[in-house]
Amino acid sequence: MAFGINRAQLREWKARIQRGEIAFLTHYWIDDRFPGCTTVTKVGCNDLQKLSEWGRQHGLKPEWIDRRKKDFPHFDLFGEKQAEILKKENRENLLLHKSRQ
Repeated sequence: MAFGINRAQLREWKARIQRGEIAFLTHYWIDDRFPGCTTVTKVGCNDLQKLSEWGRQHGLKPEWIDRRKKDFPHFDLFGEKQAEILKKENRENLLLHKSRQ
């Protein structure tokens, strides 16, 4: 389940992908398969070669690209790898933190 983004942010992410840019979108996310992970960053680009090369630079394999939505291929980043990559990309502002309980 995804939450914490609005339609305008999603539209902008999709538009950047369609323009062939490497586009980042981080949102809160809950999935029982990944305990302890509360956010995911989707890094997409409709140029699969460009996206694959970007991923290789960060230790990601091209076969990890989520292609279920044909027009919006992307990597899903979460956990330590998410934080590591966002820091390398100078996008630490996209790191979301759990709210205090």
